[in-house]
Amino acid sequence: MDTIKNLFIKLGSMDRRIIFLLVGLSVLFPLLKPDWFALPIRPKPHSQIVFNEINQLESGNKVLLSFEYGPSTKPEIHPMSVALLRHLFSKDIKVYATALWPDGNFMSTDAFDEVAPEYNKRKGVDFVNLGYKPGGEAVIKGIASDIKTLYTVDLDGTSLDEIPMMQNVNNVEDFDFVFSLSAGFPGSKEWVQYATDPKGIPMSTGCTSIQVTDIVPYVENGQIRGILAGMPGAAEYEELVKTELERRGLPVNLGKASGMMSAQSMAHVVIVILIIFGNITYYLTRNNKRKGG
Repeated sequence: MDTIKNLFIKLGSMDRRIIFLLVGLSVLFPLLKPDWFALPIRPKPHSQIVFNEINQLESGNKVLLSFEYGPSTKPEIHPMSVALLRHLFSKDIKVYATALWPDGNFMSTDAFDEVAPEYNKRKGVDFVNLGYKPGGEAVIKGIASDIKTLYTVDLDGTSLDEIPMMQNVNNVEDFDFVFSLSAGFPGSKEWVQYATDPKGIPMSTGCTSIQVTDIVPYVENGQIRGILAGMPGAAEYEELVKTELERRGLPVNLGKASGMMSAQSMAHVVIVILIIFGNITYYLTRNNKRKGG
């Protein structure tokens, strides 16, 4: 019995550098080898709604995809954008990208560069990146009324008149769906208020976890159709897209959010175990002190 007590006391009194190392390794290994630490992912209703809305779109439909995030929120939202593009491109849906944040240019470019080659999609034919315009809500209002007054060239400087995809696209009413990848203001709420709700265009969103409480009322009211909530929402959507692509016999590339969720979960498990050992050690050492006293 004394041997077990001493073992628990040693485990609960380990050097903090060892604790940091254990926590670091619990994060590192799932990121390096996600297949070894894969955990079951059960999509929540809001993520399922988003998937269902996108999945019912048909080949040739037009989707406006707005990038409203930057490097600080990339771990949460960028996996959503990649999974969403895989879902859209796998269904041969035309994608039109805009950015309400300056950093959105880099995020959209990264996402298209990663996904477009997987499905042999061509710029100007299968997708167009209009890029960032300053103005916040004014940009949304401009897209709602007359895109070609607001945008004359795409992100690469190509005239919209030379892009086949831009023929017969004049305002938000020419899109079949709007998706906002939002990390704050301007973002999802502004799209609802100034474009999709007044024009009756279906819309969905993916946002940071901290934004969820602000967006959920719009979801519950039906103004936004589902929501991808932070990294868990991204992982859930990745799982749904993966299952759909497998069902259709298409190539499947693992998303990053699922691996990050595994890393987060493993780190939580290690921390909880260490807390348990710490409490047991405290209890044993306290009793020893009382007996010694």
